[in-house]
Amino acid sequence: MNLNPIVLSIPIFFILIGIELVVERFSHRNLYRLPDAIANLSCGITSQVSGLFMRVFAIGVYEMLYANFAFFTWNKTWGYWLVLFLLTDLAYYWAHRMSHEINLFWGGHVVHHQSEEYNLSVALRQSSFQVIWTFGFSLPIALLGFDTLDFALISALNTLYQFWIHTETINKMGWFEYVFNTPSHHRVHHGRNPKYIDKNHAGSLIIWDKMFGTFKAEEERPTYGITKPLNSWNAVWANFSHYAEMRKELKTIPVWSDKIKYLFKKPGWLPESAGGYRAAPELQPDYKKYNPSYPVKLNYYVLFQYILCLAVTAIFLFKQKSFALGEKAFVASLISIWVVNCGVLFEQKKWVAVAEWIRIVGFVLLALVACYLFSLPVWGYGVALLYGLSSGMWFYKLSAK
Repeated sequence: MNLNPIVLSIPIFFILIGIELVVERFSHRNLYRLPDAIANLSCGITSQVSGLFMRVFAIGVYEMLYANFAFFTWNKTWGYWLVLFLLTDLAYYWAHRMSHEINLFWGGHVVHHQSEEYNLSVALRQSSFQVIWTFGFSLPIALLGFDTLDFALISALNTLYQFWIHTETINKMGWFEYVFNTPSHHRVHHGRNPKYIDKNHAGSLIIWDKMFGTFKAEEERPTYGITKPLNSWNAVWANFSHYAEMRKELKTIPVWSDKIKYLFKKPGWLPESAGGYRAAPELQPDYKKYNPSYPVKLNYYVLFQYILCLAVTAIFLFKQKSFALGEKAFVASLISIWVVNCGVLFEQKKWVAVAEWIRIVGFVLLALVACYLFSLPVWGYGVALLYGLSSGMWFYKLSAK
């Protein structure tokens, strides 16, 4: 059983997204687009399955420092929990801020900002690599003597707090906004308007931004996304796109010292010989969101496949401790293929049709082998064949048009 509060909260996430969809319907506001929501959730899925490997390393380093090098011991009074909360939130602020101000770190965080919408599904759009660059900001907390499991709990609760602030359905909240992060504050953070960029990095408490000079109150409604749009629903490419761009730009920088600077300077930096720093561009009046055309009936096919994918992923995350490392990697790879296909099908690229046929046939064969190896009842074979037959016929009809 997985006791990760974030995994346990998955049903609550979807209930709240459902409520937001109801609000959208009655308020006649366009808050969601299905391909964008699928891409957001897919990035969340790839983040969770990759986190089974990366977060173990991060927590392992924290535990090593806490167990062997902690300077203090604490009695677990209310003061212990209050100080731990404040330190965890402060560490989050600096990790988050540096993820915007260091090019290499931005590659691990940009995923969260790629959506051109702003709704609760965006909260689940997380990077698979961000923990590599940010876990070090929390290590001083281990040296100060705060228990590893206690830190992991408070850190998870800090992340959970930030779910509800990803919405346009809640306006400004009066006195609450003086201390806490709110939807209004965080909408600013997701804006690509030049005056909103690199503002409001707070986790739970907005006081850090006010203390360190990065606060900006919401004025006009932000335009969401990043200055160079991803223009893809591919969750895996979303995690690699910035690094691919960095690789291209590094090739144009001849001096090694400048290459190192490029990694650690702000996104947009280039040496003077290559044109110098590129500030965020002004918003263009003819800007349009990424919105490739596709058959409306494709919505139902992808939604069916995606619901199955979500169910399989949830079971996997809850049961992951019973899997060996190699088995985890194998299942994580299958899930990644599944979510990539679901996203790219909306882009109508030629290769994804072949990839989807391979996935359907491959998944059915794997299910039949699993039924045999684990001596499952006959109905297990029937379910696998029914899935393959129904998915194949449905996708064939879609592809024939």
